[in-house]
Amino acid sequence: MWVHPEEVLQASALWITERANPYFILQKRKGHGDGRGGLAGLLVGTLDVVLDSSARVAPYRILYQTPDSLIYWIIAHGCSRKEITEHWEWLEQNLLQTLSIFENENDITTFVKGKVQGIIAEYNKNHDVKEDDDTDKFKEAICTFRKLFGMPEEEKLVNYYSCSYWKGHVPRQGWLYLSINHICFYSYLLGKEAKLVIRWADITQLEKSATLLLPDAVKVSTRVAEHVFSVFLNINETFKLMEQLANIAMRQLLDNEGFEQDRSLPKLKRKTPKKVSALKRDLDARAKSERYRALFRLPKDEKLDGHTGCTLWTPFNKMHILGQMFVSTNYICFTSKEETLCSLIIPLREVTIVEKADSSNFLPSPVSISTKNRMTFLFANLKDRDFLVQRISDFLQQTTSKIYFERETTGSVNSSDDEAKEFLKEQAWKNHITEYGQGVCMYRTEKTKDLVLKGIPENMRGELWLLFSGAINEMATHPGYYEDLVEKSMGKYNLATEEIERDLHRSLPEHPAFQNEMGIAALRRVLTAYAFRNPNIGYCQAMNIVTSVLLLYAKEEEAFWLLVALCERMLPDYYNTRVVGALVDQGVFEELAREYVPELYDCMQDLGVISTISLSWFLTLFLSVMPFESAVVVVDCFFYEGIKVIFQLALNVLHANIHQLLGAKDDGEAMTVLGRYLDSVTNKDSTLPPIPHLHSLLTDDGDPHPEVDIFKLVRSSYEKFGSIRADVIEQMRFKQRLRVIQTIEDTTKRNVVRTIVTETAFSIDELEELYVLFKEEHLTSCYWGGTGGSNPTERHDPSLPYLEQYRIDLEQFRGLFSLLFPWAPVNGAHADLLALRFFRLLDHNGDSLINFREFISGLSVLCHGDLTEKLKLLYKMHVIPGKCQEEPDSAFEATQYFFEDITPETSNGRPCPRQHARGYTMFTPQIVPFSLYSPLMLTRALCKLHTPDYRHYLRLWNQGTKNKLDNMKDLPKLNQSQFIELCKTLYNMFSEDAQEQELYHATATVTSLLLEMGEVGKLFCHSKDQEEQDQDDPEEAKTSGPAQDGGTKPEGVFQQRGQGEGKEESQARPCGPAKRDGRGEQLSAMEEIRLEDSSPKDTGTSSSMLISDDETKDDTSMSSYSVLSGGSHELDDKLHCEDINDDTVLVRSENRPHGGGNGTSIDKDWAITFEQFLASVLTEQALVLYFEKPVEVAARITNAKNVRKVGCSLLSASDYEISLSG
Repeated sequence: MWVHPEEVLQASALWITERANPYFILQKRKGHGDGRGGLAGLLVGTLDVVLDSSARVAPYRILYQTPDSLIYWIIAHGCSRKEITEHWEWLEQNLLQTLSIFENENDITTFVKGKVQGIIAEYNKNHDVKEDDDTDKFKEAICTFRKLFGMPEEEKLVNYYSCSYWKGHVPRQGWLYLSINHICFYSYLLGKEAKLVIRWADITQLEKSATLLLPDAVKVSTRVAEHVFSVFLNINETFKLMEQLANIAMRQLLDNEGFEQDRSLPKLKRKTPKKVSALKRDLDARAKSERYRALFRLPKDEKLDGHTGCTLWTPFNKMHILGQMFVSTNYICFTSKEETLCSLIIPLREVTIVEKADSSNFLPSPVSISTKNRMTFLFANLKDRDFLVQRISDFLQQTTSKIYFERETTGSVNSSDDEAKEFLKEQAWKNHITEYGQGVCMYRTEKTKDLVLKGIPENMRGELWLLFSGAINEMATHPGYYEDLVEKSMGKYNLATEEIERDLHRSLPEHPAFQNEMGIAALRRVLTAYAFRNPNIGYCQAMNIVTSVLLLYAKEEEAFWLLVALCERMLPDYYNTRVVGALVDQGVFEELAREYVPELYDCMQDLGVISTISLSWFLTLFLSVMPFESAVVVVDCFFYEGIKVIFQLALNVLHANIHQLLGAKDDGEAMTVLGRYLDSVTNKDSTLPPIPHLHSLLTDDGDPHPEVDIFKLVRSSYEKFGSIRADVIEQMRFKQRLRVIQTIEDTTKRNVVRTIVTETAFSIDELEELYVLFKEEHLTSCYWGGTGGSNPTERHDPSLPYLEQYRIDLEQFRGLFSLLFPWAPVNGAHADLLALRFFRLLDHNGDSLINFREFISGLSVLCHGDLTEKLKLLYKMHVIPGKCQEEPDSAFEATQYFFEDITPETSNGRPCPRQHARGYTMFTPQIVPFSLYSPLMLTRALCKLHTPDYRHYLRLWNQGTKNKLDNMKDLPKLNQSQFIELCKTLYNMFSEDAQEQELYHATATVTSLLLEMGEVGKLFCHSKDQEEQDQDDPEEAKTSGPAQDGGTKPEGVFQQRGQGEGKEESQARPCGPAKRDGRGEQLSAMEEIRLEDSSPKDTGTSSSMLISDDETKDDTSMSSYSVLSGGSHELDDKLHCEDINDDTVLVRSENRPHGGGNGTSIDKDWAITFEQFLASVLTEQALVLYFEKPVEVAARITNAKNVRKVGCSLLSASDYEISLSG
């Protein structure tokens, strides 16, 4: 491709010149091509990989140089000789002569550079090439990535890093490529090539490790192997990106959220590193926004715009505090460098003025921000102050265009004269608000935290919960949202509302507020509204307990937004169907217990207590295990400090009971110890009436535990375990999330296999391997999409039962069909059609998706079913009514398959116009019973086959018929169009089989026999219809004359056959006259149709007998196909048979009056049954052996896995071993 001219210092270094003229040089990279160029080539190839040279992608290039200059300019490069040769020839033909006209070399250089740039611009315009933010260097890396690993364009590369991969004890220096869905490694050292591809969704553990040998290494673990990478230039950056990509993959497995790139990022700056991609910048921005939202409890859609260092003037202590200012679309936030010193949140909806104050040596570059509640915040030491003020002003203009409903957050603080302690708390909070500000813009300091730990006053609790949780921001920016949601959700019923109704009266039943309908109705509205807001969560047990407590201290709408903050931000994934978040934090708690109470950890693990207590403690925030008046103090601290409070308190409870727990003999005794302790936690400052605690009923009647003051317990937890940091918890959560989600996936697989193992003959190991392939096919379609029209993410619903969680559509089924199903033809077109039929048969509910059970049911029949089951499946595949989009005009095309070259002549030699069957409607007439044609079939078979195998199969079939007769009779009949499609399927199935010729001849015989049966059945149908017509109108029957005379009785249809080669005659005549072209000309009612062997050796002199179907032109085994030929004959009333390779065929076809006597028209009265099809196949030993041939399931599974491992366009290898070549 043409490239923007760049200067090259040394033209000959590591390059070989192949062509040259006075102005241009064509060069090839040393070591490229056959033989790798010896030792020098191996060294060059190694250097290219290690140094990330662009020559890896483009080993050919064209340089421009004027004769008297030493400077070279690269103007084109190519990955193949053909591509670069085209550019070279264009230069010789279009530029070489022109350049000789110029006298000045500078003019020549300017002209060449301008011409190349013009070519590039014209190409981009003609091919609609969109300008992106990726640098040229990174575009080269993308090309290398796709070329090395066979990735499609849909797989987006995020970044790549130089590192070493350890294979055993040998390091391989190379490049680690991190894409959205895969982690890949490539190395080439002295002819040795190494590749590794791992799917992010298959990683079970990702951690940094440090040893004496490898001080900085990253270990990537999957279910089958561990991989170690080291020698990173920046291991922290690499590991953070790996964590982020693994998190995206886990999120996709958990709740089906795919990755979508953010196109609203600002453009690259000039100082941006060359290797940074737009996608990497997007992910970096996401990570920063996530940390920003978590730090200040902001809504989940808030995006950080930027941050800068500054100082904040704090009037409460008259100081300038050093810290960071963060600016986003709707907020200005500040946090001090010293973590707990001061933090501030200023919603832009509260801001009235932003102005630049006078600068001085003492206060450089200050900015003043004023709010509606008359607070003023002074920031100083701001870099690029003008830009910052302009940015805030732009956001303010967007904010003021919106209408907000602001809740009055402070209200009136009513003191209680009855309770001195409560009064003192209220006075303390009033003084704090006066000094530090009120509402959202309050200065949050260490003193604020101390007040929370001492307890929030009862009548201020709801207000401060809203403030500290950030729920007040979402409520203020969504006025009327809750009312609309309640209105929409009322009167609607689903699984979530049923569960809510069941749990309403179990929510704090001991509290007076929920002993009447008013409280129950409010709880119902809040829970139902949230279930409709977030159907992914819906409703989960424990939500009712938490929500009922929220309603005690907040208004209904406020309780709703507190629940939103709790479920979606503060306790992520806690309340989904599989309580993943609680399981993740359970793992985090185990890690913390091992670190902080190691002497107790082993004992608790042996008893299995940690997993039991953590779920109940964390899901309800201790509300279900602690007296109510004490538990609300825990909730106070939780809304201020987050999940770390729960971990601290849980560890403190274990530490306080360490001796009793070490002496516990079983988990029951340990649970009793902890239960009695938590029951004894009291809140002496509470003004609430004593409320009986249900959890206390579960404890024994022994001596009561000494009372434990809740405030002392909370204060003690901060003193002993306050060093736990929020960012450390998030790091632990990531590690545990990988483990939990992969464990859930493994559990899902085991449950699916356990459910269907009794329904199939596959072993458990085989089913697990097949499930992995099935799931990988779904994930691949999620990654790269497809042309099937269905949304891949809609096919995975974790809330569904195990069997329904992963489903595939037709496009994914085709890929698995070609790899696993024994009947898949080699020919692509026929394979797609057969896969379509199979898919429609397996899709029982008609939603164009099949689950794993449906998939296995079809594969099991083909791999383990008996002959009858396989043939029944084949028969049913072609009897499904209706057409689908992938099969247009199948009846007409199928007819052409057999009748393309039939000479369409009538008895008088005039050609018959073809009748297209586009308007063909399937019709299944009544047909002769099986018992009437069975003797003929047996007679023909016995004349041809005398092997004991044949009789053995007949006896087996006869025995099986007694049990399956009713089931067989339930199958619909096969009309002529469907029968032709069935014949095509049979022919295409045998391609490249060892017994290919024998199978084709056997199919020809079966096809002929079935055609004959269909014709005979049609005659009996017409005879029966005529008899009924005669009975209904005897006068009309008398006047019909001889034309309708001679209806043949069933037993007179066939005559005895000779020794297998004699002629067979029938005296049957048509049921009515046939007319041609409206001229009243009587035509023969029967035409002979013979099945001829179309091998070249037999039909070389009759080209009209060869197939011309487009579908079979490229088939290498076309000589084995049999075709139908037909035309008029002198003996109109007789059926003739012709012996072809000992296969005697006898077929009839009737000219329909409305069809013009055309051979391509479909006979609507023709039909066969499954019993006929089964019995006909049993007459051919080759077909019987083919359908009873055992299938090597393990070999097919192994082959499918190997195919997925190669670098193809749809690479779906989850994790394959390093491959070394050379």
